[in-house]
Amino acid sequence: MKLLIKSATIIDKSQASLHMQQRDILIEKGHITSIGKRISADKKVKVVERENLYVSPGWFDSSVSFGEPGYEERETLANGLEVAGRSGFTGIVLNTNTQPHPDTGGDIVFLKETAKSHCTALFPMGTVSMESRGKALSEMFDMHSAGAVAFSDYKNSLDDPNLLKLALLYTQNFQSPVYSFPQDGQLNPKGQMHEGEVSLKLGLRGIPALTESLRVARDLAILEYTGGKLHIPTISTGAAVRLIDAAKKKGLDVSCSVAVHHLWHTDAALDGFDSVFKTLPPLRDKGEVKALLKGLREGVIDYVTSDHCPLDVEEKRKEFDQAAFGALGLEETFGVLNTLFGPEMAAGILGRGRERFGLEKTTIEAGQQANLTLFNPSADFTLTPKDMLSTSSNSMFIDVPLMGKVYGIIRGDKTLF
Repeated sequence: MKLLIKSATIIDKSQASLHMQQRDILIEKGHITSIGKRISADKKVKVVERENLYVSPGWFDSSVSFGEPGYEERETLANGLEVAGRSGFTGIVLNTNTQPHPDTGGDIVFLKETAKSHCTALFPMGTVSMESRGKALSEMFDMHSAGAVAFSDYKNSLDDPNLLKLALLYTQNFQSPVYSFPQDGQLNPKGQMHEGEVSLKLGLRGIPALTESLRVARDLAILEYTGGKLHIPTISTGAAVRLIDAAKKKGLDVSCSVAVHHLWHTDAALDGFDSVFKTLPPLRDKGEVKALLKGLREGVIDYVTSDHCPLDVEEKRKEFDQAAFGALGLEETFGVLNTLFGPEMAAGILGRGRERFGLEKTTIEAGQQANLTLFNPSADFTLTPKDMLSTSSNSMFIDVPLMGKVYGIIRGDKTLF
């Protein structure tokens, strides 16, 4: 199949002569064969033309949850990958919060085989511990051999420091990142939201910022002792940003991410006890949001993730303290980042991450396999319930006016528009 993308503004800082220039891009048999100011098309070529068309290296998300296996009513792998593709993502790293937990090589093979026909590539993680119980190490080498790109117990904190130490030591044999969720659960066993003025007003148990900074400091100390590759997902505090910045300056191999909703919403959103805003880590106050935005602009925070977590309506429509933590994010991520930072920075942020997981970096140049996201950054975008692609509805961006519309993705010989 031949595709010709016409008059697209290219966003790719790795290609200085093409970055922010308008070009035609010819794709044949899944590879970019030509980039020029004007490429002619014959009858065998499918022409892609869109209003105010932009193209960037395909977007990547380092923390996505679906439901399958075990919780298919939340979101199946097939529907979740469709949502990811239509939201502009050509690759996602899948979290381990399924049933059963992926803690053997066979579990990883099942996930890869189930997802292989989709336009969006799925890169599974395996658990750090067996059944994510935090007791004994999982079959890490077998899972790595089967295709696991990292190891995570999702949002089950690694409370046993020796477990993290062993995981960081063991994974040095194959250079895979170990995720450690940044929360000391023993400090807030029943916390519901950020500890501050709003939690005091609402009478809800708080989750202090200390729970995060204490765990991040511990994990960085272990990393300094053992070596290895540590990833700290979805940080939410300025203290964590400062600790990670200092660790990077020491030369420690650490990366971190922030969830997109932590860049937009604050704990004030919980004033009406709406459980759709109940997430883990919790939404923080304005000061913490400001620190996260600064950390992202300065490059201390490596990635922005959707932290997509579909939940059945029964899991959210409960008394606030009984409702589950988690929110959708795939469909909203580009709109939020584009509104906050503009298309150049938004696409740059979303193109990061592959190398951290041992995957090849994508670029827009002749000879490379096509891995592209197509979008219009100036289009109005407001997510409404009837327009949602996910089979769950727990989005905190319903009816929030944003900017940016995704047209589709191309990955090799697969397309989704």
